[in-house]
Amino acid sequence: MTLSAVSTPKKETIKENTRDSTRTDQHIDELMGRMTVEEKVGQMTQIDLNVIVAGGYGNTDGTIDQEQLELAVNTWKVGSILNVTNNAYDLETWHRIITTIQDAAMKNPNQIPVIYGVDAIHGASYIKNSTLFPHNIGMAATRNTGHAERIGRITAMETRASGARWNFDPVLDVGRNAVWPRFEETFGEDPVIVAEMGAMFIKAYKGTDLKDITTVASTLKHYLGYSNPRSGWDRTPAYMPEIEWREYELEQFREGVKAGASSVMISSGELNGIPVHGSHYLLTDVLRGELGFEGVIVSDWEDVNRLYTRHQVASSLKDAIRMAVMAGIDLSMTPHDYYFADYLAELYHEDEAVAERVNESVRRILRLKFDVGLFDNPYPESEAVQNFGKPEYSEAAYLAALESITLLKNDGKTLPLPKEGTILLAGPCANNVTSLHGSWSYTWQGNNAEHYPETTRTIKEALEARAGAGRVITASVPDYEDPANYDTDALRRLAGGVGHIVVCAGEEAYAESPGSIRDLTLDSRQVDLVKAAIATGKPVTVVLVEGRPRLINAFAGDVDAIVMAYRPGSRGADAIVDVLLGNYNPAGRLPFTYPRYANNMVLYDHKWTEVNVEPEVGAFVSTGYDPQFPFGHGLSYTTFAYNDFRLDRDELRGDEALSITVTVKNTGDMAGDEVVELYSRHMTGRVVPPLRRLRKFTRVHLQPGEEKQVEFTLTARDLAYTRYGDRPGEYVRDLGEGEIRLMIAGFGFELEEAPGLPPFQYRPYKHSRSFNYRP
Repeated sequence: MTLSAVSTPKKETIKENTRDSTRTDQHIDELMGRMTVEEKVGQMTQIDLNVIVAGGYGNTDGTIDQEQLELAVNTWKVGSILNVTNNAYDLETWHRIITTIQDAAMKNPNQIPVIYGVDAIHGASYIKNSTLFPHNIGMAATRNTGHAERIGRITAMETRASGARWNFDPVLDVGRNAVWPRFEETFGEDPVIVAEMGAMFIKAYKGTDLKDITTVASTLKHYLGYSNPRSGWDRTPAYMPEIEWREYELEQFREGVKAGASSVMISSGELNGIPVHGSHYLLTDVLRGELGFEGVIVSDWEDVNRLYTRHQVASSLKDAIRMAVMAGIDLSMTPHDYYFADYLAELYHEDEAVAERVNESVRRILRLKFDVGLFDNPYPESEAVQNFGKPEYSEAAYLAALESITLLKNDGKTLPLPKEGTILLAGPCANNVTSLHGSWSYTWQGNNAEHYPETTRTIKEALEARAGAGRVITASVPDYEDPANYDTDALRRLAGGVGHIVVCAGEEAYAESPGSIRDLTLDSRQVDLVKAAIATGKPVTVVLVEGRPRLINAFAGDVDAIVMAYRPGSRGADAIVDVLLGNYNPAGRLPFTYPRYANNMVLYDHKWTEVNVEPEVGAFVSTGYDPQFPFGHGLSYTTFAYNDFRLDRDELRGDEALSITVTVKNTGDMAGDEVVELYSRHMTGRVVPPLRRLRKFTRVHLQPGEEKQVEFTLTARDLAYTRYGDRPGEYVRDLGEGEIRLMIAGFGFELEEAPGLPPFQYRPYKHSRSFNYRP
């Protein structure tokens, strides 16, 4: 049976798109006929801005070095430039930079514009005074794809206002290795959430026409297997059987291609011993052949030459370039010099196969430039500036941060905080702005507070504004590493007359390899600070401001409340404080499994065989799944109840759709949101099935006493899994045949009680129904 469904657009739209595409093809044919080899290989070369600005990375004002610009654009015919130096520029500076670059490009005989690319990861992160939103890990906690659509549109508009038309986002890496330093950029460990959030961002970025001033071209990244390195360190090898990466790593890229992504950026790592940049199988056979991707494949930072210098699978730089281009790379993020264009020109003349590949790649790059309107107007569009910095963008950031905040623990209804009494605020994240934002925040690392807007609040400032400065006592200072933030003596001294202690713990901002760590445990200074707070006997709430789940088992059982804030962005402090004070009822859900132990990283969608232990010979018990908090966990200040869980049939055949309904009621006394999740379990499978897989999710708002019916629709495609085919090396993705159990999870996971098992051990769901599938 065919699992994919294709919607049919209106005939008028088909005709219009066909005419536009035909005209573009004609323009490209004409242009290609006039281009020299040097121009072609130049189009495939992307350099960093630091190469052409005065002073390189030390530049702060965007002044262009005209001699270096002419060398890049007029001598080497470079087709793309990316990045900033080491600080965000205002719009005026961006316009000056891009205008100067395009002026140089227009001096070339064929007047091919340069396409500028940026990493606008959680907002227009390299533009001064732009709005920054929760990182993807927090976006996934909202379980609300509406935020992805809204924030994607805002990011596109603010990025386009700068003159840049190509965004290296969204990140579709699946976060299944919590040690990885780019974990915060992922949408968590579940492929369904990654696919749905990612696809929504792509649609928001591209709108209905990439020539429109409210859109940017998007990039799926990092294809493939980048986020699950064995060591946990960035850019290190990943080892996954093909059946595993097809099941957990590939499908979100398939959905991203369907959503209309313009480009795909390749993983810097290697998969099963083969660098992805040099894999013809992954780039050409799978990405282009199986997934049907027709856009531009771009390398990541310096990764073509690293086939020689780092991975050592090429015998020389020239051999590395041949390997990457023949594997399927269209554009090389070189990014510091022109070796790529130099050697590729030689290869073009020496090898007809390379020449053919170069022509394919240049055609794709030119099409991208036509698509985003650069051949109509290569310069920054002045009318796009009106879409920058609107007040409603800040409100969108605030709402997304609010919905991401996840209440992990709340013993004795410690939260909301009392309306009266003093609050002791402690920890390195209490008065620090950079930890709220993380990577790609006005600079690459995001850890330089000088580049943040003055209006951006810390948690201390937000709490003083909301609760009153007279109620807040703190010794925390803005510098994350300042010893004052870890002073246990000061905490004990200040705690004497307070009613509650809030410790803001977590991580300073970091990006990529500088964020690699050897130990996932929260650092000992912060653990000691929390323990000192516990020892005072006062109620203690811990707010976690972190991009990955740092281990907190040393104190998690002894504090009264724990709030997960992730990297909440520009309005994150206000959102955190509003949850603490009860101005907002939290409903975020963990998009990952929060581990309890460093050596027990079992994820939610594990197999029964992964958690069986044998304390006595022949006596297997399932006690291996023991996280600090499970995937999907998140508490509320109210309570909810589920009933009337129904399927509209007990057997599903072929392409039929199954309707699932359940009624959710707010049984508490406070309005709130509830995240409703639908899981499935194959009772038998051609490969060992996991105990549960998330299939659908939604978020509903309920007043006290109000109830709503939630409906999900499932098809065989939604429930399909990857299995081995009948021939060696063949993989099939289908539903199989037999009994499938569906389970509803919501507040408190709605699990049956099971005395004697760990708190989050697998137990039967209270609300489950089964049906049978027949192909």
